[in-house]
Amino acid sequence: MKFEKNNYKRYAKQHARRSPMGKNCLAAFLSGGAICAAGELLYHLFSGVFRFSEKESGLCVSLVLIFFAALFTGIGVFDKIAKHTGAGTLVPFTGFANAVASPAIDAKSEGYVLGVGAKMFTVAGPVLLYGTAAGAVWGLIFWLTARE
Repeated sequence: MKFEKNNYKRYAKQHARRSPMGKNCLAAFLSGGAICAAGELLYHLFSGVFRFSEKESGLCVSLVLIFFAALFTGIGVFDKIAKHTGAGTLVPFTGFANAVASPAIDAKSEGYVLGVGAKMFTVAGPVLLYGTAAGAVWGLIFWLTARE
């Protein structure tokens, strides 16, 4: 059977498994909310128990979430959680930590410099580059329009 582009699209659409969108959205909402709730609990722990300032508490929460996301990625747990919860684990800091740690772990066999060091930012690099560039452009626009 010869497939043309339109025939293939129709065939693939008929045979593709439908995604349970409601279930996926609920799982993402609950898992993302759980991560944010854990962050809020950590924030109150750092600010209440350890008497850190607001800024220091926020920094510590970010560091703890990034550390555990990278750790869970390294031991293979993060991918299993993300498989069931979807975007809920990817949106907060945890997704960024996973995006940095995963390529580094995959390239470990190539050595620390040419493997881990070179591959670490293959996924996160474009995000950093274009996020920084967009921030600079918007900052310039703001600076030009805010002048009197």
